[in-house]
Amino acid sequence: MTMPLTSQDPRVLPQLPNAATSEAPRPRHGASAATTRLAPLLRRLLANTLPPLIAVALLGLIWQLLTGAPGSGMPSPVQIWSEAHDLIVDPFFNHGSQDIGLGLRVLVSLQRVAIGFGLAAIVGVLLGTLIGQSVWAMRGLDPIFQVLRTVPPLAWLPLALAAFRDANPSAIFVIFITAIWPVIINTAVGIRNIPQDYRNVAAVLRLNSIEFFWRIMVPSAAPYIFTGLRIGIGLSWLAIVAAEMLTGGVGIGFFIWDAWNSSRLPDIIVALLYIGVVGFLLDRLVALIGRLATRGTAA
Repeated sequence: MTMPLTSQDPRVLPQLPNAATSEAPRPRHGASAATTRLAPLLRRLLANTLPPLIAVALLGLIWQLLTGAPGSGMPSPVQIWSEAHDLIVDPFFNHGSQDIGLGLRVLVSLQRVAIGFGLAAIVGVLLGTLIGQSVWAMRGLDPIFQVLRTVPPLAWLPLALAAFRDANPSAIFVIFITAIWPVIINTAVGIRNIPQDYRNVAAVLRLNSIEFFWRIMVPSAAPYIFTGLRIGIGLSWLAIVAAEMLTGGVGIGFFIWDAWNSSRLPDIIVALLYIGVVGFLLDRLVALIGRLATRGTAA
C-alpha cells in the first residue's frame, strides 16, 4: 500500500532556486588566459631588454661626464645629438648625390654584402663538401686555406682593382675572398664529422650522390655550416666598410672617410652606431635561419 506524500515528508522538498543551475553570468576566462600567456613573454622581454637599456644609459652618462667639459677632443652625447640630429631621426633623406641619409648608405653597402657573401656561401659550401669527403684533400688544402684566411681584407683590394678596374666589383670580390674561408673550413669539418652510422644507412638504402648530399650531408653538417656562415657574414660587413673607405661611392664606409676629412666627428660616431647595429642584426638573421634549418641544433 502506498502512503500519501505530505509536506512533512523529507522526500518532498520545496523547489528552491539552485545557484549552480540558475542563469548566472559565467566568468570570463579569455582575458585571464590571455594574461597568463602574456605574462611570461613580458617577463622575458623585460629580462632581455632592460639590462642592455640600463647599461647603455650608464655608459651614456659616463661618456657625457668625461667629454662634456670644454676643450674635450671627443664630442659628448649632447653635442652628437645637436650636430647630427638629421642623421639620427631621418636616416633615409635624399638631397643629392652625396647628401643622403645613413639608412640609404647602409642599403648600398648591404647590396654589395649580399652579392659577395652569397657567392662565398655557395662556393664555400660546395668546396667544403668536396674537401670534407677526402682526407688527402683536407691535408693538402687546409694549410693553404689557413694561410689565406689570415690575409687582411684590404690587402686583396689592389689586386681586385687591377683585375676588375672598377670599384664596385672590386669591393664585392674583397667581401667574397674574406668570407669564403670560414665557410669552407667549417663545412669540411662538418662533413668529416658525419657519423659512420649515417653513411652505413645511406649504403643500405643505396642513395646516389645527390640523395646522399641532400639527405645525409647537409642535415648532419648544417650546424657547422651555419657557424661558418655567421663568421663569414661578420667578416663581410667588416670588409665592405674598410673597402668603401678606399674605393669611394655612397656606402657607409666612404661616409666615415669623408666625415673624417671634413672633421665631422659626431657624424662618424653616429655612423659607427649604425654599423654596429646592422652587423648585430645580420648575425642574428643568419643565426635565426640556422636554427630554423637545423631545428635548433645550430648555435
